[in-house]
Amino acid sequence: MIIAREGIAYVLVPAFVAVVLVVVGLWPIAVVFAILAAFMAYFFRDPRRVAPSDSSVVVAPADGRVTRVKPVEDQNENSATVVSIFLSPFDVHINRAPIAGKITNVSYTRGKFLMATDENSSVVNEQNALTIEGEKITVVCKQIAGILARRIVCWKHAGESVALGERFGLIKFSSRTDLLLPASVEILVTEGTRVKGGTSIIGRIR
Repeated sequence: MIIAREGIAYVLVPAFVAVVLVVVGLWPIAVVFAILAAFMAYFFRDPRRVAPSDSSVVVAPADGRVTRVKPVEDQNENSATVVSIFLSPFDVHINRAPIAGKITNVSYTRGKFLMATDENSSVVNEQNALTIEGEKITVVCKQIAGILARRIVCWKHAGESVALGERFGLIKFSSRTDLLLPASVEILVTEGTRVKGGTSIIGRIR
């Protein structure tokens, strides 16, 4: 199992503590730390994914459950619909590019840490927004921190290009990812749908 580099310390520290506790004979406590290390390895897993070959599709930017599909209040030609995906602590937390294209802007905003399922979290929570300009459409993908998440990680910068489904970052612990899609995208998911980042098709460019 591949582990994201940002998670290695979270795995090694409790694993080391577990070994030390075994050496000194504190087995019950050692088991707790061993379980914690195993969970951290599971949480920071980075599975290989193969994106669809169809260039007209938009894929999910994260694993999780779709909690919102609705028009944006200030509709414009670039962002007519928002699709929100909630990531529980048991979901893969790697974020992936919903379309292939060039990153034209990366905007980080400090904020609060409301529950990721709260609709206001997309406005007031700490977040990082990537604008990706593809051949046919431009989308905005927001990494939004939740009540447990305290760090958003983004590996890409403005001016770089991404392939469909390519990893671009992660959010530590429970969180949310919003995707703003133009009106030219037919939304193919509904609220409650479970999706996998980089592979699940959530929309198709008309």
